[in-house]
Amino acid sequence: LRMKMLRFRSPSLRSLDQEIQVTIRLLDDSEISCCIQRETKGQFLVDHVCNHYSLLEKDYFGIRYVDPEKQRHWLEPNKPIVKQMKSQQPYTMCFRVKFYPHEPMKIKEELTRYLLYLQLKRDVYHGRLLCPFADAAYLGACIVQAELGDFDQDEHPPDYIQDFKLFPKQSLKLERKIIDIHKNELRGQCSALAELHLLQRAHNLETYGVDPHPCKDFTGSTAFLGFTATGFVVFQGNKRIHLLKWADVNKLKFEGKTFYVIGIQKEKKLVLTFHTSTPAACKHLWKCGVENQAFYKCAKSSQIKTVSSSNIFFKGSRFRYSGRVAKEVIEASSKIQREPPEVHRLHFGQSRSFNSLSHKNLIINMEPLVPALPSTNEYEETSWLEGSALGQRKEEEAPTRAGGEAEGQEEDEEEEKEEETSGVLTISELVYNPCASMLPTPVDDGQGGVDLLFQSPIQSPARLLRELHADPDIQAQLVAERVRDRAFERARVVGRSMLGSGLRLLTRNERVNTCVLSAVRLIAMVIGVLLVAVPMLLLLLESDIDVSFLHEIRQTPEFEQFHYEYYCPLRRRVAFTLYHVSVCSLLMLTS
Repeated sequence: LRMKMLRFRSPSLRSLDQEIQVTIRLLDDSEISCCIQRETKGQFLVDHVCNHYSLLEKDYFGIRYVDPEKQRHWLEPNKPIVKQMKSQQPYTMCFRVKFYPHEPMKIKEELTRYLLYLQLKRDVYHGRLLCPFADAAYLGACIVQAELGDFDQDEHPPDYIQDFKLFPKQSLKLERKIIDIHKNELRGQCSALAELHLLQRAHNLETYGVDPHPCKDFTGSTAFLGFTATGFVVFQGNKRIHLLKWADVNKLKFEGKTFYVIGIQKEKKLVLTFHTSTPAACKHLWKCGVENQAFYKCAKSSQIKTVSSSNIFFKGSRFRYSGRVAKEVIEASSKIQREPPEVHRLHFGQSRSFNSLSHKNLIINMEPLVPALPSTNEYEETSWLEGSALGQRKEEEAPTRAGGEAEGQEEDEEEEKEEETSGVLTISELVYNPCASMLPTPVDDGQGGVDLLFQSPIQSPARLLRELHADPDIQAQLVAERVRDRAFERARVVGRSMLGSGLRLLTRNERVNTCVLSAVRLIAMVIGVLLVAVPMLLLLLESDIDVSFLHEIRQTPEFEQFHYEYYCPLRRRVAFTLYHVSVCSLLMLTS
């Protein structure tokens, strides 16, 4: 018995102590691995990578992963990793810059600037950082100077830039300009200084720090949303069409696939509406917005509040950014007193990133993962933002593709098993037993069944005796009475059979009766709610009563959105319809 108990408990103990392998791809495409437990939280992996680098200014960085549905996520530090991951073990994630510093010059340590430089180099290559020609040439020259050092005519042939894939679209004219700047302007600069110059030039660009989220606006046109240190931005094609500073953003919310930005612009309320491809993409967009707003807008982390995506009537999702804010990070950076750690740079000839950027066959093998938007042709027309949306998925989903496909197949199989199991538990028509009916089964009239079930009260023993007499008059009278009795009985039988069939129909359809009663109750409840809500709504919308309760409701963004987008157009339409009807009636009367 004791052996059986030990055998029974050992699997659960092994499951508790089971170690899970995690691989993290760094910014230079190198990889580190570690083992975690089932209850290990996300902060452990962030600390593990920062300890690997000896990084103190770690609040700018995060760990990103891609689920089997090809949706990106940021690993939440306060939740267990296993509960967040949907992919098959072992897990593969990416270490990336999550919050781009508003002023890179305020970064204290060279190591942090180097990691930001690596992220910006990726942004340049994958098309996320939109560059005019002059800026693109300067950034490319800074990368070459940081990686190769000074130009050397003996070591660098005339076309040496062709070996380096720096931009998604790299023309011969751009390569010549990069060579010119590398030869003349950047000579004598060390790697750290060239990286610093790249940060100075890059942070002035409009798309600095923009992680583009593809969506549709209210007209159905493709747009890309992003969050920067300045605020919320919207791009269409190569143009920025909206910039709403964080001080002017009142609320971010989402419902299903619809994302709302509620703010103030030119002293007027502004409500921007966008539609994503999936609810998961919309929730990820909302979480990114909430985190960026808290990081850049709040002065202290104690001011951060839990944000809800709900409106007045629905609960929705709740989320809170749990890290430090930008001002606190800058203050902490200024207090760092240690000796700067050594920065281990991987140059073009040594870096795996150089190999992945220079060999075209490796780039071609990375299949683009197009977001599931209604129109796919629009992605062929967009320029830099197409590269950003697809390029970002290339670099982050490629390491998880092998595990993601197997994981997706296993999840599909598990879902099929669950569907089969739920099908057995579903109440079907085969479970219903007609023998359980409370009403008797009708009997055929031709078998005399009606006479057996319903005896005629008119048929008395005296009448039966009279029928025995041979008197023709009595016989004729009896025949006439018999005809009348049969007609009377047929009428009664028909009436009773109709009543019985109606009762049987109602009794057999108890579900229908229940549904009808539920529908009646629902309609009555809706009518009651409308009788209370409609006058209250008219009181809010049409009256000028200045009560504190009503005033607070009128100031909410949801109420103002309903008033301006739905109620006012409806009121104008009703007024126009009534005016049109009255004019037509007057014309008919006069004619």
